[in-house]
Amino acid sequence: MSAIAARLERLPLSGFHRKLLLIGGLGYMFDGLDSSSLAFLLPVVSKLWQLSSAQTGLVASSTYIGYFFGAFLSGVLADVIGRRRIMMSALAIYCVASLGSATAHDWHVFFAWRVAAGFGSGAETVVIAPFLAEFVPRRYRGMFCGALVGFMSFGYLSSSILGYTVVRTFPDGWRYLAVITALPVVMLLWWRRTLPESPRWMESQGQTVQAGRVLDEIETWYSRRGIALAPLAAVENVPTVAPRNGGALENVMMLWSRPLAKTTAVSWLMWFSVAFAYYSFFSWIPSLLLKEGLTMTKSFGFSIAIYGAQIPGYFSAAWLNEKIGRKGVVASYMTLGGIAAIVLSMAHTGPEIIAAGIFLSFFMNGAFAGVYAYTPEIFPTSVRTTGTGSSSSFGRIGSVSAPILVGLVYPAFGFFGVFAMTTAVLLAGACVVFFLGIETRNRSLEDIEVNGAIEGEGRGALASIDLRR
Repeated sequence: MSAIAARLERLPLSGFHRKLLLIGGLGYMFDGLDSSSLAFLLPVVSKLWQLSSAQTGLVASSTYIGYFFGAFLSGVLADVIGRRRIMMSALAIYCVASLGSATAHDWHVFFAWRVAAGFGSGAETVVIAPFLAEFVPRRYRGMFCGALVGFMSFGYLSSSILGYTVVRTFPDGWRYLAVITALPVVMLLWWRRTLPESPRWMESQGQTVQAGRVLDEIETWYSRRGIALAPLAAVENVPTVAPRNGGALENVMMLWSRPLAKTTAVSWLMWFSVAFAYYSFFSWIPSLLLKEGLTMTKSFGFSIAIYGAQIPGYFSAAWLNEKIGRKGVVASYMTLGGIAAIVLSMAHTGPEIIAAGIFLSFFMNGAFAGVYAYTPEIFPTSVRTTGTGSSSSFGRIGSVSAPILVGLVYPAFGFFGVFAMTTAVLLAGACVVFFLGIETRNRSLEDIEVNGAIEGEGRGALASIDLRR
């Protein structure tokens, strides 16, 4: 383990880490608020501009289109120019685009602004978790990164409240909501200017001196508060991978090189399966249950119950990340989510639907807490955000294709057939992660990186590893 990594690993959990969690978590909260608010904006703007079904569908996909490109490009660029620059610029793009959408007077302009907002949102979300993971010591990393994405649940819950209290109350409520989602981000953007760049990323680019200066400032923060740091000799040492400064294209190609091909395949399939299942369930549940004659799924109470269940789902998984490991959390929550979906497909009364829907929301969102914690850990520092961004983008293919396939399967196989298909995808993804994924619990990022390379390529990988301790 290098001196930079050793100095980061010895830092005790403190207000420094909690500040990073809060700043990153608020970003996820506003991302969740923005993406889920579209469900409340869409009926209003569709009626306002008299959109056809095709036009409404296009507007509905705007955020996901932007997210797809934003996640991939920011992931690649964050490995080239740094995490902090991408986090700041992505947040600024999102803020401007969200405000711009409030001024739209036709659906074409609204669509363009929503794509831009999705781009900024996607660009930010894939960098926050890797950024935090590179600061937090291994003994807390899974819990912190899982809790990070848990902030998104507060955004979803807020959107349901604002949707019913603002959008449905005022004639221009949809414009007010767009402004509400943007203005707090200005304050968050101002606060983020104090964030340091990741020392681990700096070291991976050969910027060891600059990384040391950042750590000097962090350790001074501890010293001023009288917090003693463990001696470096007490930190376990492992071999380190030599610094590399690859370009964007080289980083993308490296994901499918011999050492990382298996890791990349596992990550992409994990993201695809959980995104496919999530959007299959939650984009179609109200419509499918309405066809079954159960109108209560359109009620405010049902929405609050579903969104509210996300909160314990995320944070329970974050806690379990350190107890049973990320692999165990992802596989178990995906499996239990599939079981909840099957139960929901057989529910016939209001209480049964509410209970099954709550459990489905609990486990499906909890699975994401494992996914967001696990993904940054399994990729080397030099391509960490490239791997995370590409995985997230591939997952969007699942989120886009899921509603289409559900629409084709339902007429032929009915309600149960839809949920059986989606559960099968979930179980397949859970098996891939559990049986083929790398175990990361209580291991430093450098240990995972070195042993992952050895596992992927064999002894040949040792040629690129610095065995000096």
